[in-house]
Amino acid sequence: MPQLKRYLIERDIPGIGGMSIVELCGAARASNRAIEQVGGAVQWQHSYVAGDKTFCIYLAEGEDAIRKHAELSGIPVTKIIEVPQIIDPTTANN
Repeated sequence: MPQLKRYLIERDIPGIGGMSIVELCGAARASNRAIEQVGGAVQWQHSYVAGDKTFCIYLAEGEDAIRKHAELSGIPVTKIIEVPQIIDPTTANN
């Protein structure tokens, strides 16, 4: 199995910031069904909802796997950015 890389996926979804928890639950279910269909090629870690956008953190084999997930889930992708490194407060301890 190929090594998974971390990605930030930006999605323009008008009105998402005003969606109810029930509507967001439906979107999460659609995403989970698509993940099952693409197998181990994509793992969803979490998403941030802000205004008319989501910013999702995924582990994936590559951008093609993310685009396939978007196609199957019906959740559009605006931009995909590979995240090769992460820093946080504990980085200062190195």
